[in-house]
Amino acid sequence: MTEIKSVQEIAQSGRTNREVSNTFRPFELQGRPIEDQFMNWNTMIKTPYDKNRVDAYTRTRVILMNGIENNSVLTSHAMTRMTKNDEIKKKMAIIRRADSQHQETVDWLNPGNQSILETTIGYEQVAVDLTANLAKNEPEDYFRQVLDFALLEDFDHLYRYSMLMKMLENKDAENIVQGKTEIKPGRPTSIEHRHPDDEMRLHFDKNSVHVKSWMNYFTIVSGEQQTMLYYKTHGANLEDDLARKLYAEIAEIEEQHVSQYEAVGDPTATPLQIATLIQLNEAYNYYSTMMTEPNERIRSVWAEFCAHEIEHFNMCNNLMVKYEKMDIRDLIKDDKIEPLIVFEPNKEYINKVLETQVNLRPYNMEFVPEDHLPSDWKSFGYQSKVNAGGVPSEIVEERFRER
Repeated sequence: MTEIKSVQEIAQSGRTNREVSNTFRPFELQGRPIEDQFMNWNTMIKTPYDKNRVDAYTRTRVILMNGIENNSVLTSHAMTRMTKNDEIKKKMAIIRRADSQHQETVDWLNPGNQSILETTIGYEQVAVDLTANLAKNEPEDYFRQVLDFALLEDFDHLYRYSMLMKMLENKDAENIVQGKTEIKPGRPTSIEHRHPDDEMRLHFDKNSVHVKSWMNYFTIVSGEQQTMLYYKTHGANLEDDLARKLYAEIAEIEEQHVSQYEAVGDPTATPLQIATLIQLNEAYNYYSTMMTEPNERIRSVWAEFCAHEIEHFNMCNNLMVKYEKMDIRDLIKDDKIEPLIVFEPNKEYINKVLETQVNLRPYNMEFVPEDHLPSDWKSFGYQSKVNAGGVPSEIVEERFRER
């Protein structure tokens, strides 16, 4: 019989046990009853981190987990609009309310004195080091290539925003990334713009794909979607005309990334399967952050919410068993997920990808060298339209070098 342990016990033992600290065993963890999860306002909104002292990867964990929770809430709302079953609707609503409170707790850990551009540097550090970590540990070759492809584009976004922040706020992005992520050009943003047809990707098979691929899929879709939403929401709050245009330009790239990533998932998965996998992904990500977070106060948030998500996962799985006669283990075919998602420097990996793949372009759902593209590649025409009259990402670099 499986021994059920509390998340806090696992967190403590994980500090000395490498297998525990690098392996997520959701069926061995004790959740917290759903009715005990709701928070009052004082509990929900906690003291934010100090932007001048926070570890760079604590900031990235906050940004990622905000995106993970947002995706859960948004997807749940969309699914509910297409569901007739009243019991499923009620269970999804109560889970969604808890996740909504989680999202506000996590997002409000960002301090109010952190500028939009400072937060943006954090978002791009997430995009770079999260994507690299997922790619390094992705079992599916094609999915890894999809990750590597977008990695070089987010890498360039970090470079562009860093120059903009120096120009507008006279702040050095190195103080935010703390030397853990390199800041230099990737695949130029100006040539990243593509026709929607060229964002189509092959999808994996839910009946044979590794559970780690499912987790990587939901993690990267959530992260990129959150980045897109942040840029689309906050770009309009800036006064500088060039800054507003750069946010618009890069927001469109993030929309492309969401399109390509979401296409990788198996579209035949049922809504209940998706809901259960999303809750599993939330628990997995909270477990990962809990095991790697140096800030004790924030680590306690990760541990508490991990226990919440274990309960959400079990609730959704019970619905699957009841209405689809299928346990989630029949789909994922494993009782553990490894390795964990870890924020750490990935300079060697990124530079290798940069050296070998910067000239790749998507064509017919594969990636080919630029000189292998046909002259009528749809993205050539699309780029000529959106880049007509000047490209914000190029103008930022030109003005920065003039200074």
